[in-house]
Formats: sequence, structure tokens, C-alpha cells
Amino acid sequence: MSLLSRRSFTLGALLTLPAWTQLGAAEARGPTGGWLSTAGIDDGFAAVCVDAANTADVRAPAPARLHGVEASPTGPLAVAVGRRPGHVAVVFRWDQGGAPVSTFTPGAGRVFSGHGRFTPDGRFFLTNEIERPQDADGRRTMGRGIIARRDVAGGFAIIEEWPTQGDGPHDLLRSGDMLVVANGGIEPHTPEARAAEVTGSSITVLDPASGGQRGEGRLSDDLASLSLRHLARDGARSTVVAAQDLLNDGVARPLLFGIYADGALRPFDAPETAWRELRGYVGSVAYDASGRYVACSSPRGGRVGVWRADGRYIGMVPLVDGCSLASTYEAGTFIAASGYGEVIRIAAHDDGVGITGRRTGGPRFDNHMVRIG
Repeated sequence: MSLLSRRSFTLGALLTLPAWTQLGAAEARGPTGGWLSTAGIDDGFAAVCVDAANTADVRAPAPARLHGVEASPTGPLAVAVGRRPGHVAVVFRWDQGGAPVSTFTPGAGRVFSGHGRFTPDGRFFLTNEIERPQDADGRRTMGRGIIARRDVAGGFAIIEEWPTQGDGPHDLLRSGDMLVVANGGIEPHTPEARAAEVTGSSITVLDPASGGQRGEGRLSDDLASLSLRHLARDGARSTVVAAQDLLNDGVARPLLFGIYADGALRPFDAPETAWRELRGYVGSVAYDASGRYVACSSPRGGRVGVWRADGRYIGMVPLVDGCSLASTYEAGTFIAASGYGEVIRIAAHDDGVGITGRRTGGPRFDNHMVRIG
């Protein structure tokens, strides 16, 4: 029996809008439409808003490099979370440019992982945070993961904390009635990764109200060098996680996995040549608006790959140093941006994938992008 058929994997209702489109009427929706991203601006950093014409405008200058960005589900508030060093998160209104509303910091002795999520009612904000203990030689080591539950109305003050049940948590999200955490373990391309061959990464499924653990997923021994990092969900409760590889040994390992309700993982399919083109590194992952397709970006490989949500590989398009990635408002389409200021639109159907629009001359787009609304 194949991995894809061992367990049921329920998809949400599929939309039937045409996939091969340019900018659709659904994106010409005025001030509520668009995307948020993080970027390098001149000699600094900022959160930016990308409109339907693929033009980026600064929304919140930042004192340090930002990583992930999250829009509130109930209004124009957004948060961009820092990483490396991960000492600050910037709160801003995406409908107003010029200056952040406020900033907040991680708990004592911890750093942000670069990601945070609003709760569905917008009242709370959850941040993944990493304890950074020192070893006997005074070097920082990978630390235990903590989820900080923060009160939005109370200035994002921490009101509760839960363990992520793993080391080096990177991303987290609410998927249906689950809170899913990607514990990356040892992070590739860091001092801790030198001579390491096993990351110790895991997926934990938590109760979103109490933080109690409901399930856990770990990779098989032949995939133990993978660090589980970025998460995406569809409109129901289907969830995927993207990975990065500690090893550069020429082995074509899968870098995209579906997550079951108990945390168990199932790899997506692709030819070995396709996995090698990603060069062991996926920087962002997203479902399309219909939940029928999943895309992932590899800035190291200079590619954006697309799969059907059931795990069947469709194809790739080139995007040099491209990492920022999100769904559009049209089924079967994605938007992606690069560190060279290029924004592209990608369209997929079951038989292929292609670039349908392109704009250059933007800022140095960084890791992530999120659709507003």
C-alpha cells in the first residue's frame, strides 16, 4: 500500500475557477486586497504591502531584519517577526504607511523564530520562541521551544506559555481544531549544524486552547537530516510542511510532506531531478486559494515548484533568489518575489505550470509573503 493511501487525507471543497489567468477581477477589490511581505529597503529593513499591480510600498520600517509577517483576521493590524537575531517584532497597520504602531520582544533569555500567528478571533498572537542556553565553552546552542500566547489588546504582553515539545521551533499555525508546530531541531547552515547528520526535528500537534499535546510526527531514519520548518494550510484542515537538509551528499530527499491529524508525515512525490533542483532547501510554502495545489520556493535552487495537494508533482518555474510566496485570490495561481526585486505570477493546472505575469524593480524581498483577506 502506498504512503498516500495508508490514511485518509481530506481536502476541502475544490473551486473550479480557471487556472491560467492574469490578474483576475477578484484581485481588483480595493483597499482590502493585496499581500504583505518583508524586504530590505536601501540600508534598512521594512514590512511592505504589494498591490494587484505587483508594486510594493513600505508599511513599517524596522530596526532589524524581519522574517515572517502575519495579518490579523479581524482588521488591518499586522505583525512582522524578526529572526537572526530575532530580538524584535513590529506591529503595524497595513492600511496606513509610514511608521509601525509598536514593537515587542521575546521572553527573557529567548529569541523569536521569525514566525507568529493570530488566533482566529484576532484577540491573541502566538509566537514561537527559542531558549538560547550556552554550552561549557560559552557557545550558544539550539534550545527548547516555547509558544508565547500574547494579548493583542494588552500590547502583546505574554499571558501564557506552552512548550512546543521540541527543539528549535520555526513555524506554527492553526489548522482546523489543531495547533501545528514545526520543531526544526538543528538548523542547516548554522554553527550547530557543523558535523551534524541528524536534526532531531519533529511535528507536534497541540490543543489550541490549552497547549496540551495531541500528536507527534517524526521522520524515518533515512530522512533524519531534514529540518522541518515552514507550514501551510488549506481552507479546511489539510496541512503541509517544508524541509531543509543538513547534508549536501547528493541524495535526493523529499522536502515537502503532508501532515495527518495525529502528526504523522507523508512525503510528496517528485522525480529525483526535481528534488535536486531545490538544492536541499525550501524557504516558503503555500496552498492556492482552492486548496487544490501546493507550491514551494527554493532561493538556493532558484525555483518555485508546484504539486497537487494529494502529493503529485506538476512542475517548476525559475525565480532566481526567490523565496516570498503566497496564494492569490484566484484558484490555481500564486505570487512569488525575489531578493532581486522581481515579482511573478504563477498559474497551475494538473498538466503543467507557468509564469503568467512579471514585474521587476521592487525592493529586496525577503523570506515570506502573506495574502490579506
